[in-house]
Amino acid sequence: MIIAVDAMGGDYGPSVVCPGVLTACERHQDLTVVFVGDQEKIKPYVDASGAAGRVSVVHTLEAVGMDEHPSQAIRTKRRSSLRLAMEMVRSGEADGCLSAGNTGAIVAGGVLVVGRIRGIARPGLGVLLPTLKPTLLIDGGATVRCKPETLCQFARMGSAYMTSQMELNAPRVCLLSNGSEEIKGDDVIALAREALSADKTVNFGGYIEPNEVTFGKADVVVADGFTGNIMLKSFEGLVSYGMQLIKDEVLSGLLGKIGLGLCYFGARRLKAKLDYQRYGGSPLLGVDGVVVKAHGRSKAPAITSAMDAAVRAVQGDIVGVIRRRAGSDASDEADRTKERLEAE
Repeated sequence: MIIAVDAMGGDYGPSVVCPGVLTACERHQDLTVVFVGDQEKIKPYVDASGAAGRVSVVHTLEAVGMDEHPSQAIRTKRRSSLRLAMEMVRSGEADGCLSAGNTGAIVAGGVLVVGRIRGIARPGLGVLLPTLKPTLLIDGGATVRCKPETLCQFARMGSAYMTSQMELNAPRVCLLSNGSEEIKGDDVIALAREALSADKTVNFGGYIEPNEVTFGKADVVVADGFTGNIMLKSFEGLVSYGMQLIKDEVLSGLLGKIGLGLCYFGARRLKAKLDYQRYGGSPLLGVDGVVVKAHGRSKAPAITSAMDAAVRAVQGDIVGVIRRRAGSDASDEADRTKERLEAE
């Protein structure tokens, strides 16, 4: 298995991307890595690694900045580390690629370079949330404006992902809304609800409110990229605030410190469960190749987790699963549902 890695992506570049990827390479003995980026900055990490024999470098000095215009950067920077990594996926030289870079550029590259699965209109970022049980949020920020059918495709892709990667039987799929009643939601959400209610390929559970997501009441939560990204960042902020609040209160007095000592291992398990670095990789679902996005602020452990996600996606043939369950093989069913709704 070969994974191409955009070594220059993210806030920290090779200083965290390389160590994180090399740790994953040592963990997965069948994994070969191709770093794409500045060879002088990458080589010291490779030389010091025990997995150096399974690592190569494609040299380029061009990179996509975190604040650059996404589609313009992908179109004009044809020698960028991100684009070259994606071209390796398109050509079959790599089984997948990983980047912690500009989210918009990763999405644009996924569509323009890797290409979409036939029958999929728009890609969606699948983000695993550290809820009571693993919950996939789709879309986490790839497609800001969605039509009802796009949300339906997100539902099918999310269901396929959780079945394939998390081994769930008929995962429960819900639409994120401002209430559980059928009268809630705007016109787009309402049409998507009606279509999914008639879709026999998805275990649809209706609407779900944001406060219910944390309790794991859905296996897949579907939203447009704008709403999903706001929820994701709110969730991250709430988790960070909660952990800081607990820390401040516990350490404010002697009794709190004694109590922390007594429940030290439980506190460590709680912190580990809520640590986003354990859920470091978000697959871009709907593109015709494995593309995994790591958080721009990722440190090395989060990069390792993202590589683990890329390896699982390749091993589980997630692209093939989506192609069969949500792409071209499912497009006729979707077209019939769409035609029925338009006729009504």
